[in-house]
Amino acid sequence: MRVVDIHTHGLGGIDTRTTNHDDILNIAELQRRYGTTDMVPTIYPGPIATMRKNMMAVKEAMEKQQSTLDDQRSATTNSKCKNKASKFARIVGIHLEGPFLNPLKSGALDGAVFQEPSEKAWKRLIEGFEDIVRIVTIAPELNGAEKLIKIISNMGIIVSLGHSEATYGETEKAFHAGAKGITHLFNAMRAFHHREPGIAGFGLMNQSIYIEVIADPFHLSTQTLEFIFKTKNPEKIIIISDSVKNTKVMKHHHTLHDDAGVLQGGSMTIQESAKRLIRLGFHNNKVIACMSTNPSSYLSLGM
Repeated sequence: MRVVDIHTHGLGGIDTRTTNHDDILNIAELQRRYGTTDMVPTIYPGPIATMRKNMMAVKEAMEKQQSTLDDQRSATTNSKCKNKASKFARIVGIHLEGPFLNPLKSGALDGAVFQEPSEKAWKRLIEGFEDIVRIVTIAPELNGAEKLIKIISNMGIIVSLGHSEATYGETEKAFHAGAKGITHLFNAMRAFHHREPGIAGFGLMNQSIYIEVIADPFHLSTQTLEFIFKTKNPEKIIIISDSVKNTKVMKHHHTLHDDAGVLQGGSMTIQESAKRLIRLGFHNNKVIACMSTNPSSYLSLGM
C-alpha cells in the first residue's frame, strides 16, 4: 500500500531549508522508517533565490534516488542495491508553500518574505523545476492570484489554497480558475463565521475540492475532525503531517509552538496520525484512504 505525505517540511532535526541533497535523502529515510512510501518535500517561502536553492537540493535528491532505482533495475539480483532503494520514501516532487501568501495569515511562516502573485515572479521561481513541482499553495484573495492560478494549473501543477483571508466567494472563483485543493484546513486561514463561511466553509461544502488535514492532537480538536469527516466527501480528505525538523517520531508528542503560542508544525507522521484517528473511533478504511488512495488521486490531477 502506498502511504503518501504531500506536505512535509522535515523530520528528526533536518528540514527542507537546505542546499544539501543528503539532508533531503535523510528526511526520506526517516519517513520510510515510519511508514511513508512516497513524499512531497515542502519548501518554505522565502526570497526566490533561496527557494530555488532549496528546490535544487530536492531535485538532486530525486536524481540520486532515480539513479539508485536504475541500478536496481539493471541488476535485479543485486539485493544490496534493492535494499538501498527501498529504505527511502520515494520523493515524487516538490510542494511550494508560497511565496504568494497573505501575511495576515502567516501562521508559523515568515510573512515578511511573502509577495503578491505575478507571472514574472512565478517564472523566476519555477524555471528549471517545471517537471518536478507538483503543488503550489497560494492565497486566492491576493491581487493577481486568479490569473496566476490559471497559468499554474495550465502547466499541470496543482494549486492549493491556504495561508489566506479569502471569503467563500473568492475561494469559489479560485476553484473555477483551476485550484484543486486547500492547504491544512482551518489552520492559518480565515475563521468560519455564520455570515461568512470563508475558505474553510468552501473546503467543507464543495465536494470536489481536496482538503489537507493535520490530524495530530493539537491542530484540530477531535470534534472538529468529526465535523470534517461527517461533512466532507471522504474521498477528498488527505491526512498530512506538516512535519518540521523538530517533529518527534514515535515518542511522546508535544506541541511545537513559538513564544506567542503559534503552532510551528505537525507533531506526528501521517501513519501515527492515522493510528490515532482509528483509536478515536474513526472508520478504519476511510482513514487509511486519507493517507493512501486519496493523496495518490490528488497527485494524479497534476503531471
